[in-house]
Parts: sequence; C-alpha cells; structure tokens
Amino acid sequence: MTTELIECVPNFSEGRDEAIITQIVAAITAIADVHVLDHSSDHDHNRTVVTVIGPPGAVIEAAFAGVRTAAQLIDLNAHSGVHPRIGAADVVPLIPLRDVSMETCVQLARDLGQRIAAELDLPVYLYENAALREDRRNLAEVRRHPYEKLKTSIQSDPACTPDYGPRHLGNAGAVAVGARGPLIAFNAYLDTDDVAIAQSIAVAVRESGGGLRYLKALGLLVDGQAQVSMNVIDYRQTGLYTILERVRAEAAKHGRTVTHTELVGLVPQAALLDAALAYLGLPSTVRDLTLERRIGAATGDFREVMFE
Repeated sequence: MTTELIECVPNFSEGRDEAIITQIVAAITAIADVHVLDHSSDHDHNRTVVTVIGPPGAVIEAAFAGVRTAAQLIDLNAHSGVHPRIGAADVVPLIPLRDVSMETCVQLARDLGQRIAAELDLPVYLYENAALREDRRNLAEVRRHPYEKLKTSIQSDPACTPDYGPRHLGNAGAVAVGARGPLIAFNAYLDTDDVAIAQSIAVAVRESGGGLRYLKALGLLVDGQAQVSMNVIDYRQTGLYTILERVRAEAAKHGRTVTHTELVGLVPQAALLDAALAYLGLPSTVRDLTLERRIGAATGDFREVMFE
C-alpha cells in the first residue's frame, strides 16, 4: 500500500453559480483514490477553492478533470470578480504532503501543464518551484496581466508567451500550474468600506512593499467591507499572529480596526498552534504538551478529546 500523498488546491473562477461549482467538484471527486477535503466559494471574489489529496497519480487525474470541466463550463468573458485571474481554472498548485519530494511535485506539475496544453488547447504558465523562468516563480507576476489584458498581450508581448500551449486565449483563458509548499489564505476585514485603506495596509504589510517576509497582500472590497486579502507563503517563517498584529497596527494608523478574520481553504494545524503560543507568550516546547498529542503518541489516535 502506497504512503505517497500529495495535495492539490485548484482555484476556479466561479463562486456564484452553484450548478457549475457542483459539476467541477463532482468531476474531481469521481476520480478513484482521491479525497476532497474542502471546497469553499465566495461571491465577491467569484472564486471557488477546492482541496483534494491522494496518491500522486490519482491527484493529477483529479486536477486534470477539474480543469477540463471548468474550461467547458466557465466563460471568462462573462466573468467578474474582485480577485485577479487569468483563467477558468486559474491556478493549480501541487503540494507534497507525505513521502513525496518537492522535486517530484515539480515534475508532476510540468507534466500536468504539458497535458493541459496538449489535450485541452489551453495556454499554461508554470510558477513557484515548477517555474521554467525565474520571473515566473512569483504567481503575482504570472497574473500581472488579467484575462482581459492577456488576450492581447499573449500574442504581442514575448514576456507573456506561455510555457506550453497556444499563444491565444479562448473563453477559458489560461492556467497557472505550480509546485509549492503549504500556503495559507488569510483575510482580515476592516471596520470601513474604504478599499483605499485596505490597499494601503496591504502595501505596507506585504513583502514586496517592504513589510513582512513570505507575505502577499491585496486590498479588496468584500461583502461591503474593506478586506486585506493575504497569502502566507511560509507560516513557519512569518506566523499568523505576527501578521495580524501588523495589520492591526497599520489599520490603527488610519483610525480603523480589524473586525474579524477568515481562512480560505484548510490550514496546517501547526500554524494555529504557533499563533496560540505566540499570543500567550509560551515557549515552543509547549507544542508537545497537548493532551491529544501525548494520547496519539501512546495509542496512534490523535483525534481531539471531546469533553462533556
């Protein structure tokens, strides 16, 4: 029995039409040996994020099935949303979980990209560790030209030439395929609808603006509130508590506060435990003092203990 396990977290440019979302998730779930752990949709972002795990071969088949279904059902010419996007199946990252190296995920991502281009006739850009060009490691650079602009620049600008596939965009746009470590999508909402404040905070906290390392951020308007939308690239280097405290400090400069936060998709348990330890001022050695961890070490059962 194989112990190899990878994760794929495809992002699809549809968060409003339940029928389309259901069909995409069903196509992924239909592949044997994979498990859809979570899927979440947002109306303003007009985006759905799916988390699927399984053996590498099965996850690749599931990812391809999701991309194919999205390309058939989503017309980006009729799509609007606050989140940047270049395609119906916008990004398809592969993440090694157990007994699989990053190098293996890089090769899987490149093979998947070639297959998407060859069988679905979609332009493919490789990013993060799978990138063939250094200037495409950063997903933000790949998506610098959104779908509407990319329709022209993919044909006229050599910098926009896809790694695989045609130099033209159809209704399904392009696909960014990558290999990366765990990423946490973490959003903070402000007590204002002034998106300019969220944008100012995003610039101040993100790495590219001289802020926190391993953090990307945008300012958006979601559900009538200004939102600082963030991607935590490496929570082990820059933790959630540190990020939230910086966002709160920047918000205070504008006379604003953070009303609440949210996670999109799943999060490594360690990231939440690290945030709790940082907030409480406890040393990292306390990580080993949870009841569940000690029970698990003794019995193999790491489930949460539910007290009556």
